[in-house]
Amino acid sequence: MQELIEKIQKLEIKLRQTGEILNLDQKRQKALELEDQMAEKKFWNNQEQAAKISQEAVDLRNEVREFEKIEQDLSDLLELSQESIKDKDRSLENDINQRFKKIQKEFNNLEFKAMFSEKYDQNNAIVAVHAGTGGVDAQNWAKMLERMLTRYCENKKFKVNVLDRQINHEDGIKSVIFEAIGKFAYGYLKSEAGVHRLVRISPFDAEKMRHTSFALVEVLPEFEELSDSELALKDEDLEIDTFKSSGPGGQGVNTTDSAVRIKHKPTGITVTCQNERSQLQNKNTALKILKSKLNQYNQAEQEEERKKLRGEYSEATWGSQVCSYVLHPYKLVKDHRTGYETQDVEKILDGNLDEIVERYLKWKLKNKI
Repeated sequence: MQELIEKIQKLEIKLRQTGEILNLDQKRQKALELEDQMAEKKFWNNQEQAAKISQEAVDLRNEVREFEKIEQDLSDLLELSQESIKDKDRSLENDINQRFKKIQKEFNNLEFKAMFSEKYDQNNAIVAVHAGTGGVDAQNWAKMLERMLTRYCENKKFKVNVLDRQINHEDGIKSVIFEAIGKFAYGYLKSEAGVHRLVRISPFDAEKMRHTSFALVEVLPEFEELSDSELALKDEDLEIDTFKSSGPGGQGVNTTDSAVRIKHKPTGITVTCQNERSQLQNKNTALKILKSKLNQYNQAEQEEERKKLRGEYSEATWGSQVCSYVLHPYKLVKDHRTGYETQDVEKILDGNLDEIVERYLKWKLKNKI
């Protein structure tokens, strides 16, 4: 029973920490303020605005009540457990254990909803990996990152479709674009967006010198359901070119003009797709990626963010990395945003990213980024 009490106490601590991350006190206060607004005589004069405020108040109240219910249930269970020990009554132990498992499941659901509460978290994801500074080493590093990310997708049971691949070396890639299909794919994968740095003894250096390589990972939510009009995709804004595919896929792909490049002239954003045999399939896929990029571009508030999305500042190089991987002279993976570190580099490169992803999501939620 004492072991069970310790589990209950640990979950209470974790619940309080989650409450702090969720800014629960602020949400309670916000709900009260909205209720005061709803009590005003002229509140329903603007019905559209009133409906939004009412729904926000309901959502806040439900979130707070869900949290408070778990908090109260844990408190009651802890009290019951302590009384059971005091009275030397072990008959309730099985019942207490079952109730604890139920509460723990409710907490896990609450924590999950908190971490994946952003607008597009449930969407499929479009992931691009681009080799940066570092020559052949960087191209090989990009290929390693592609493997890491696709392994992670496999672990999460996401379907992976390669949309475009630019090969520049037998042991590396210039870039690759793939879609991860599955619920919450974007929510899970968005933690990997940014520049990744690798330090190792180069396998391509005859003198076995230590090299530093960079690669850029882009992660976008997929918007296949959005219409052209919603993102203002006008024919006159698009510059569409076709060319022969340079990637694998057989004789038919490489001898016909099946590859498609689409440039959005107002923003300068360019998307290429050449993985399918059909020019129409490649065009549709490229338009889907373009919609996702334009949506992100339209949401970017700072001009510098927009320049990055246009590709003007997209070079993966020193000073911009989100995560570093060191294979020599020691082994270490470090997420520079959250401070997470591990020496088990092979585990991370093999696609076991759960700890990195969870730390990032909690950090992002706490900092409201």
